[in-house]
Amino acid sequence: MREACTVTRWILLCRAQFMERKAQKPPSPPAMENGTRSCEERPPADPVATVTEGAAKIVFPSANEVFYNPVQEFNRDLTCAVITEFARIHLGAKGIQIKVPGEKDSEKIAVDLSDQEEEIAGKNENLAPGDWPRTAAVGEICEEGLRVLEGLAASGLRSIRFALEVPGLQSVVANDASARAVELMHRNVELNGVAHLVQPNQADARMLMYQHQKAPERFDVIDLDPYGSPAPFLDAAVQAVSDGGLLCVTCTDMAVLAGNSGETCYSKYGAMALKSRACHEMALRIVLHSLDLHANCYQRYIVPLLSISADFYIRVFVRVFTGQAKVKSSASKQALVFQCVGCGAFYLQRLGKASGDPGGRIKFSAACGPPVTPECEHCGQRHQLGGPMWAEPIHDLDFVGRVLDAVTTNPGRFHTSTRIQGVLSVVTEELPDVPLYYTLDQLSSTIHCNTPRLLQLRSALLHAGFRVSLSHACKNAVKTDAPPEALWDIMRCWEKECPVKRERLSESSPAFRILAVEPRLKANFNIREDANPSSRQRGLKRFQANPEANWGPRPRARPGGKAASEDLAGRRRLLQNKRKEPAEDPAQRAARLKTFPCKRFKEGTCQLGDQCCYSHSPAAPVASGDILIEECPETTTKISPGPKAADGGIPGPGVD
Repeated sequence: MREACTVTRWILLCRAQFMERKAQKPPSPPAMENGTRSCEERPPADPVATVTEGAAKIVFPSANEVFYNPVQEFNRDLTCAVITEFARIHLGAKGIQIKVPGEKDSEKIAVDLSDQEEEIAGKNENLAPGDWPRTAAVGEICEEGLRVLEGLAASGLRSIRFALEVPGLQSVVANDASARAVELMHRNVELNGVAHLVQPNQADARMLMYQHQKAPERFDVIDLDPYGSPAPFLDAAVQAVSDGGLLCVTCTDMAVLAGNSGETCYSKYGAMALKSRACHEMALRIVLHSLDLHANCYQRYIVPLLSISADFYIRVFVRVFTGQAKVKSSASKQALVFQCVGCGAFYLQRLGKASGDPGGRIKFSAACGPPVTPECEHCGQRHQLGGPMWAEPIHDLDFVGRVLDAVTTNPGRFHTSTRIQGVLSVVTEELPDVPLYYTLDQLSSTIHCNTPRLLQLRSALLHAGFRVSLSHACKNAVKTDAPPEALWDIMRCWEKECPVKRERLSESSPAFRILAVEPRLKANFNIREDANPSSRQRGLKRFQANPEANWGPRPRARPGGKAASEDLAGRRRLLQNKRKEPAEDPAQRAARLKTFPCKRFKEGTCQLGDQCCYSHSPAAPVASGDILIEECPETTTKISPGPKAADGGIPGPGVD
């Protein structure tokens, strides 16, 4: 009994000493989170930078510029314009009209894009006169409005701009996985006075979207603007967007999508990208294919509204619908691409075939192909295989026209309104049913001829009875429904006006084989009035000009921020041209060149004599890589002149 009491007393003494040491110890790092640290113990605040864009004003750490990229202002302005028109359509079906700042009082009549919304609009015709029409203004909560999710919000600038510039919103969830970013979002939300609309949230974007798979909990608009590829988020996004909802996706991994790494593109998007002049449009179609493929797994499908290639990224806006019958036609909307490695001619092969029967039903079957022979019929080279990619129109021209009209009538709404007008004007002029394009310099460089004027080539195609348009993705694009044989016939006719020196062409080159065939089509290069598109005549800002020095995607965010901009600029200067060899001394270069024999001296045509930079000595050492044969002591005794080669070439070495 006494021993038990002694043990108990010893345990109580140890516990008291432990609690005393714990009370004296400073709080642990986990206890300091969530704002439990006192003001005296907080480290000094980082210097902040203030940025005003649109109607929003944000602050972010000046040592971490990854929180704001000014080049993406066009992206954010265009997104606000697209969501505004989507809200006009979505809420117009419910009898709610939106009021956009700067617009005239004349109300726009919304045109529905889905049968389901037409039924809802029919029900609203019986509303009482006092309830019709209802309006939704900017900055106000609309109970039947859009529920928006920005999955990767960073500083929250985009979400705050939605709350301040887009009417008809019910709520905006600004999500980010970084605790520091969420803390910054809280600060910016309070600064702009939109706490009633914008809800900062810290979570993994995929888990958050997976938690909103049920129909009543889905978001009407989901915006994904990740660093690099959005591939990890697409599966969750197509499930978390409502039926007929809007999905906005940005991709900045253009090196992968443009064909520099086809196997990486396949692992992310399920398609092989090809290196071609039309790589930017092909990147858009690969992303649309990936979105539709993810949606098909859940009996859903996509309808593209607008697909843009701009700066260093691509941006797609699609609506997601549910329907098992429509999903069956998805295979016939995808296509493989056969592209010649010599002349660049391409052909599309659909994956599926949809045909109608006399009863009005649609029958789906596998497509027949391929559309090419083993060798290109124009230049004799082989074909590369790319895709699958989206082969249907990548824009809804009616919707694009609505956005263009809204921006044109209210140009003061966005800072980049002039560029939005130019890009969307070119989009409305594109041929919607013609995937991919050629470029002017590609056609002329293939046959090594002078480049014709853009209007001359467009006029020749129009005179021949084909359609032709530009592409917003490339300044020199030639998008046409003319087959490759007609296009090469036109280029053959152009070559006759600007002849090429045939003796300089190799007989196996694509140029020699293409020009060896006489054109069957007589091209007319007289300029036609309709060859000059309207956007070009009006001088709109159609294509991107470099907005600033070193513009492009920002570096990936790092914990605790990154070095100051001055340090980053110094590091860039230090690493510039690091793979280039240092400048060679002229004397060293002259000595090095003297080690190589002069080819013209061997042929007896060199007239420079001692002034020649190469050696005229018949016994000059022959370089093999970086090691000269005469300098290898182990092999000089074993190398002896061998018999002369049968073909009269250089004799091979003999071994004793």
